[in-house]
Amino acid sequence: MPDARRYSWSELPTDAPMANIERQRIIGEQMMLSRVRLAKGFFVPSHQHTNEQFAVVLSGHMCFGLGAEGSPTHREVEVRGGEVLYLPANVPHSAAALEDTIILDLFSPPSEKTGVDRA
Repeated sequence: MPDARRYSWSELPTDAPMANIERQRIIGEQMMLSRVRLAKGFFVPSHQHTNEQFAVVLSGHMCFGLGAEGSPTHREVEVRGGEVLYLPANVPHSAAALEDTIILDLFSPPSEKTGVDRA
């Protein structure tokens, strides 16, 4: 049985996998939690992954493109501080920060690579 652990955001390393993003991650056996700081203008193109994802917007304003771009089911959803977007596994999505934004991303199962790691 794994040991319980305490984490402090101030002690975790920060990476910047692409422009306008800073990220800290805690990776467990069945879930991954990322605290993500996005600068206004951040954009990640449409991608998909086998993980379920909850994007908990703590502050700021995001626009997510949902579904395959160019398809009749494609739509845009704006998410603001205090709101949560659930993304089922394998749903194509893009994301743009309309202002400086802080998000908690929860991924299950955990993955070393997410949409921001491919660029």
